[in-house]
Amino acid sequence: MAWRPRPRHRRRPRAAPGSSAAGSEQVGQPYGLRWSYGRHRLRPPERFVAGTVGPPGQRQFYLQASGGGRVTSVALEKAQVGILAERVVDLLEEYAPDVGIELIPDNAPLDMPLEEEFTVGTMRLDWDPATRRMVLHLVPIGEEVDEDTDLADIDVACLRVSLDIAAARAFADRSARVVAAGRPPCPFCGSPLDPAGHVCPRANGYKR
Repeated sequence: MAWRPRPRHRRRPRAAPGSSAAGSEQVGQPYGLRWSYGRHRLRPPERFVAGTVGPPGQRQFYLQASGGGRVTSVALEKAQVGILAERVVDLLEEYAPDVGIELIPDNAPLDMPLEEEFTVGTMRLDWDPATRRMVLHLVPIGEEVDEDTDLADIDVACLRVSLDIAAARAFADRSARVVAAGRPPCPFCGSPLDPAGHVCPRANGYKR
């Protein structure tokens, strides 16, 4: 996944397999979120988080925006969540390095029932210096978009979420913890350990 400079301090990550698209216009809570889905204007979300469904080793990753009685969930890969968290932190360090924020941890599970709107194919992250907000665009897999595509005008259902600095830090913090919460690595070979152990190549194929 690559990031390229864009006008208005835009950063774009090329997705690993899977990704989703977005929109945002209303001021939201608790950190000043703004969002929209498809071409419909929605009420401000109360949460925007990464989360998983399923046991370690079989987890499906999601990004979820919720609020006003409505929930929008999009599926993506573990690698995408990890890269997105890293890029959010990078962008904050570049454009808001001196802003101190007291994080309010959100450790609650995803809202249920969970209905997947689409799988994310392309992710793009923009920084708006006028409002000091980060805008995440999530476009469905299979949709052809490039650096010059105006994602506000594409005729597909996509998710776009606008985050202020506090919301972006909270999102990146939780996303990193979600990614790290999977199967622990084998201390010998580094491969993920299943509850029943695994066949370790460093042990000549014996199960550890």
